[in-house]
Amino acid sequence: MKLSTKGRYGLKAMFDLAIHYGDGPIALKHIAERQEISDHYLEQLIAILRKAGLVKSVRGAQGGYMLATAPKTITVGIIIRTLEGPLAPSDCVTEEESKACKKASYCVTKVVWEKIRDSVNDVIDSITLQDMLEDYNKIQNKDNYMFYI
Repeated sequence: MKLSTKGRYGLKAMFDLAIHYGDGPIALKHIAERQEISDHYLEQLIAILRKAGLVKSVRGAQGGYMLATAPKTITVGIIIRTLEGPLAPSDCVTEEESKACKKASYCVTKVVWEKIRDSVNDVIDSITLQDMLEDYNKIQNKDNYMFYI
Protein backbone atom coordinates (compact mmCIF):
# COMPACT_ATOMS: atom_id res chain seq x y z
CA MET A 1 0.00 0.00 0.00
CA LYS A 2 1.50 3.28 -1.10
CA LEU A 3 0.07 6.75 -0.56
CA SER A 4 -0.27 9.02 -3.55
CA THR A 5 1.16 12.53 -3.64
CA LYS A 6 -2.27 13.74 -2.48
CA GLY A 7 -1.81 12.15 0.92
CA ARG A 8 1.90 12.83 1.25
CA TYR A 9 1.80 16.46 0.11
CA GLY A 10 -1.45 17.15 1.95
CA LEU A 11 0.09 15.96 5.21
CA LYS A 12 3.18 18.12 4.59
CA ALA A 13 0.96 21.16 3.98
CA MET A 14 -1.09 20.50 7.12
CA PHE A 15 2.10 20.09 9.15
CA ASP A 16 3.35 23.41 7.76
CA LEU A 17 0.11 25.03 8.92
CA ALA A 18 0.54 23.36 12.32
CA ILE A 19 4.03 24.86 12.69
CA HIS A 20 2.49 28.28 12.07
CA TYR A 21 -0.66 27.68 14.14
CA GLY A 22 -1.60 30.88 15.93
CA ASP A 23 0.40 33.10 13.55
CA GLY A 24 -2.63 34.03 11.47
CA PRO A 25 -3.34 33.08 7.87
CA ILE A 26 -0.44 31.70 5.82
CA ALA A 27 -0.22 32.40 2.09
CA LEU A 28 -0.41 29.31 -0.06
CA LYS A 29 2.68 30.32 -2.02
CA HIS A 30 4.77 30.29 1.19
CA ILE A 31 3.62 26.77 2.05
CA ALA A 32 4.27 25.66 -1.53
CA GLU A 33 7.80 27.10 -1.44
CA ARG A 34 8.71 25.62 1.95
CA GLN A 35 7.28 22.19 1.11
CA GLU A 36 8.36 22.17 -2.54
CA ILE A 37 4.85 21.60 -3.86
CA SER A 38 3.49 23.33 -6.95
CA ASP A 39 1.10 26.19 -6.18
CA HIS A 40 -1.57 24.76 -8.46
CA TYR A 41 -1.46 21.28 -6.93
CA LEU A 42 -1.45 22.69 -3.41
CA GLU A 43 -4.54 24.77 -4.24
CA GLN A 44 -6.36 21.56 -5.20
CA LEU A 45 -5.35 19.81 -1.97
CA ILE A 46 -6.23 22.78 0.24
CA ALA A 47 -9.66 23.01 -1.43
CA ILE A 48 -10.37 19.41 -0.40
CA LEU A 49 -9.09 20.01 3.14
CA ARG A 50 -11.13 23.22 3.44
CA LYS A 51 -14.30 21.50 2.24
CA ALA A 52 -13.71 18.83 4.92
CA GLY A 53 -13.42 21.54 7.58
CA LEU A 54 -9.76 20.91 8.39
CA VAL A 55 -8.53 24.31 7.21
CA LYS A 56 -10.17 27.69 6.89
CA SER A 57 -9.40 30.50 4.52
CA VAL A 58 -9.13 34.22 5.06
CA ARG A 59 -9.59 36.53 2.09
CA GLY A 60 -7.78 39.75 1.42
CA ALA A 61 -4.27 41.12 1.14
CA GLN A 62 -3.22 39.52 4.44
CA GLY A 63 -5.27 36.39 3.75
CA GLY A 64 -4.29 32.80 3.47
CA TYR A 65 -5.03 29.52 5.18
CA MET A 66 -4.88 28.22 8.72
CA LEU A 67 -5.88 25.12 10.61
CA ALA A 68 -9.56 25.12 11.51
CA THR A 69 -8.80 23.63 14.95
CA ALA A 70 -5.79 23.09 17.19
CA PRO A 71 -3.09 20.65 16.01
CA LYS A 72 -3.91 18.31 18.90
CA THR A 73 -7.38 17.66 17.42
CA ILE A 74 -6.32 16.73 13.88
CA THR A 75 -4.99 13.24 13.27
CA VAL A 76 -2.87 12.01 10.40
CA GLY A 77 -5.67 9.53 9.69
CA ILE A 78 -8.26 12.26 9.19
CA ILE A 79 -5.96 14.09 6.78
CA ILE A 80 -4.97 11.06 4.75
CA ARG A 81 -8.49 9.62 4.49
CA THR A 82 -9.83 13.05 3.50
CA LEU A 83 -7.39 13.16 0.60
CA GLU A 84 -7.00 9.48 -0.28
CA GLY A 85 -10.27 7.88 0.77
CA PRO A 86 -10.36 4.69 2.84
CA LEU A 87 -7.02 2.93 3.25
CA ALA A 88 -7.01 -0.77 2.54
CA PRO A 89 -4.47 -3.16 1.04
CA SER A 90 -7.21 -4.86 -0.99
CA ASP A 91 -10.62 -3.89 -2.36
CA CYS A 92 -12.25 -6.69 -0.40
CA VAL A 93 -11.59 -4.93 2.91
CA THR A 94 -12.65 -1.39 2.10
CA GLU A 95 -15.59 0.03 3.97
CA GLU A 96 -17.72 -0.16 0.83
CA GLU A 97 -20.10 -3.11 0.93
CA SER A 98 -20.57 -3.00 -2.85
CA LYS A 99 -17.13 -4.55 -3.29
CA ALA A 100 -17.89 -7.56 -1.11
CA CYS A 101 -16.42 -10.77 -2.49
CA LYS A 102 -18.48 -13.96 -2.83
CA LYS A 103 -15.73 -15.84 -1.00
CA ALA A 104 -15.51 -13.37 1.91
CA SER A 105 -17.02 -15.72 4.49
CA TYR A 106 -14.30 -18.34 4.05
CA CYS A 107 -11.35 -16.40 2.58
CA VAL A 108 -8.25 -16.73 4.73
CA THR A 109 -6.35 -13.93 2.99
CA LYS A 110 -9.16 -11.50 3.77
CA VAL A 111 -8.29 -11.87 7.46
CA VAL A 112 -4.71 -10.84 6.68
CA TRP A 113 -5.87 -7.79 4.68
CA GLU A 114 -8.20 -6.78 7.52
CA LYS A 115 -5.36 -6.98 10.06
CA ILE A 116 -3.11 -4.86 7.85
CA ARG A 117 -5.89 -2.31 7.29
CA ASP A 118 -6.71 -2.14 11.00
CA SER A 119 -3.06 -1.82 12.01
CA VAL A 120 -2.42 1.02 9.57
CA ASN A 121 -5.60 2.81 10.66
CA ASP A 122 -4.71 2.40 14.35
CA VAL A 123 -1.31 4.00 13.76
CA ILE A 124 -2.45 6.95 11.66
CA ASP A 125 -5.41 7.62 13.95
CA SER A 126 -3.11 7.73 16.98
CA ILE A 127 -0.81 10.46 15.61
CA THR A 128 -1.92 14.09 15.74
CA LEU A 129 -0.35 17.14 14.18
CA GLN A 130 0.64 18.07 17.74
CA ASP A 131 2.56 14.79 18.04
CA MET A 132 4.33 15.62 14.80
CA LEU A 133 5.21 19.07 16.14
CA GLU A 134 6.67 17.51 19.29
CA ASP A 135 8.76 15.09 17.21
CA TYR A 136 9.88 17.98 15.01
CA ASN A 137 10.96 19.98 18.07
CA LYS A 138 12.88 17.00 19.47
CA ILE A 139 14.74 16.62 16.17
CA GLN A 140 15.49 20.35 16.10
CA ASN A 141 16.74 20.33 19.70
CA LYS A 142 18.81 17.18 19.16
CA ASP A 143 20.65 18.79 16.26
CA ASN A 144 21.50 21.81 18.42
CA TYR A 145 22.39 19.81 21.53
CA MET A 146 26.02 19.31 22.46
CA PHE A 147 26.87 15.95 23.96
CA TYR A 148 29.43 15.85 26.74
CA ILE A 149 31.36 12.71 27.44
